[in-house]
Amino acid sequence: MRLFWLLLILALSTFWFIRDVRARPIAHPPGVLAPQAPYQAPLNSWSEVRLEKPGYQFRPVAYFELEARVLSKRLYRYDAAAAISPVDLALGWGRMSDTAVISKLNIRQSDRFYFYSWSQEPPIPPAEIVVSSANMHLIPANDNIRERLERVKPGNLVKIKGYLVNVSGPDGFFWKTSTIRHDTGNGACEIVWVADLIVK
Repeated sequence: MRLFWLLLILALSTFWFIRDVRARPIAHPPGVLAPQAPYQAPLNSWSEVRLEKPGYQFRPVAYFELEARVLSKRLYRYDAAAAISPVDLALGWGRMSDTAVISKLNIRQSDRFYFYSWSQEPPIPPAEIVVSSANMHLIPANDNIRERLERVKPGNLVKIKGYLVNVSGPDGFFWKTSTIRHDTGNGACEIVWVADLIVK
């Protein structure tokens, strides 16, 4: 019996160690990795873009693409939006893709929000943090994209092409996307239909 418990503890310890190793952020030397702000363009006619998932309606607001560094990732399984958006990424571009800046920030996600803080002085002006990073609710267009989003790690560079969308669904569910980069707080997250994804 003692041997059984010893083997169980060893197996669990190995599992947690492997999970921890896989969860470690990808390291980069200092320097801006994603210099450009997200690109956004109005649609001539949103009705020409057909985005479908059972039980939900999607209204595209703008074409959207970006290359950004993953600052943090959060998986969601049980909230009202998890059926269509299982992954949130906190993303940074400009100086918010620079290790020298990010290493001086405490970054976390919770309840579909992205939080950052610092000790003593901020590494860059707070207004620049706001316009150079965002928490994004990602709606994968298919299972392949969903699986790749779920494997993304902090530190990865991602290229995303798709649409900013407003979403309505069961039981009065409604999500409205942000369309500007300088907003904060509730309603400031971009809701992105991910049609194409490249992970580096």
